[in-house]
Amino acid sequence: MSKALIVFSGGQDSTTCLAWAKQKFSKVYALTFDYGQRHKVEIEQSKKICKEAGVEQEIIEFDIFSKLSKNALTHEEDIREGSTNELPSTFVPGRNQIFLSIACIKAYQLNISDVITGVCQTDYSGYPDCRKDFVESLEKTSSLAMDRSFTVHTPLMFLSKSETVHLMKDLGKLDWLKDSHTCYYGERPACGKCPACKLRLKGFDEAGIKDPLDYMIR
Repeated sequence: MSKALIVFSGGQDSTTCLAWAKQKFSKVYALTFDYGQRHKVEIEQSKKICKEAGVEQEIIEFDIFSKLSKNALTHEEDIREGSTNELPSTFVPGRNQIFLSIACIKAYQLNISDVITGVCQTDYSGYPDCRKDFVESLEKTSSLAMDRSFTVHTPLMFLSKSETVHLMKDLGKLDWLKDSHTCYYGERPACGKCPACKLRLKGFDEAGIKDPLDYMIR
């Protein structure tokens, strides 16, 4: 059997990657992180999606980020978009670096060489740890550290948000996105006005497809 492990938050991108993985691999494992995020509702939503997908899920508690840095995802800070000279306030330093490292450790234990993550550097929030160069570096470092050849798959890396919507439609799993969570404030129905909600709505609008997620405002 071909096996893969996906870093799964329960958001739009990771849910799309889960649908992609289910078509590419015989057995898919999901790894979800409880890292003290203010939008912790995404963990409950991730459970619903994994159940629907028939995927075995493990949730790891890892709350070190709130102790290392102040950001709007682990503290009650203002949620601000980034600028030319400043990263978004929702950037969590080291998050993808540590999550992917842990994912490779878990994959090693499961005798899995294929790891999947939903990062993207086309339509994204300006996070430096969503770029192709970072993923390739992490892949090489993990392979050297464990003497195992890992492949970190990034199906969405060069897709716009609208192209990601079309990919999910082509995979026949748009209905899964109703249970996915995007809102930085942890609202359900989603707020519709935070940077994450606006980016998601923009993608669906450009794709000409109605977002199945419920919003307070659109």
